[in-house]
Amino acid sequence: MFVLNNTKELKPGKSWVDDNGLTHPSNWATAWSTDEKTARGIKEVSIQTKPDDKFYWVDGPALDGTWTSTERSLDDVTKTVDGVSVTTLGLKSQWIIKTKETANSLLAPTDWQVVAKAERDRAIDSNVATYRAAVIAKCTAIRKSITDASDLAAFKVLFDTPVDSDGNPTGNPPMYDWPVMGE
Repeated sequence: MFVLNNTKELKPGKSWVDDNGLTHPSNWATAWSTDEKTARGIKEVSIQTKPDDKFYWVDGPALDGTWTSTERSLDDVTKTVDGVSVTTLGLKSQWIIKTKETANSLLAPTDWQVVAKAERDRAIDSNVATYRAAVIAKCTAIRKSITDASDLAAFKVLFDTPVDSDGNPTGNPPMYDWPVMGE
């Protein structure tokens, strides 16, 4: 990112107007040397790694390349606004909802067998019954892991890919480690 006099971001490939009203060409970033840019009050700023907005409210980057972040709440927050209670779901509630939605989408293709069993006493294929039980058990386990997370650090671990001693992935992150039909 390029910044003019610590007050304005300049975009490479775009012309810009300086404090004297002079318009500079769109190729300034590639045509001018570092010394020419410095002489005109332009400096290149490295942008820090953006915090994960899955876990933080993030603003930025600022002209110095930094981000401002605030932890998202794990738990639901209820506030009264103009006499009305307004609840903002915390990360735990949001991810429990997403987990249930994922389980439902995994079960949906085989729901017809459950309906056929209920309506016509048709047997459910054994591999389907095993898969459905595994999905339901995994949903329960993930929901428990979410509920048991005591702080943001413990919650974030649910999204970490497990690795072996050499740093090689050994599976899916707990939050996404769902059964696969036929396995």
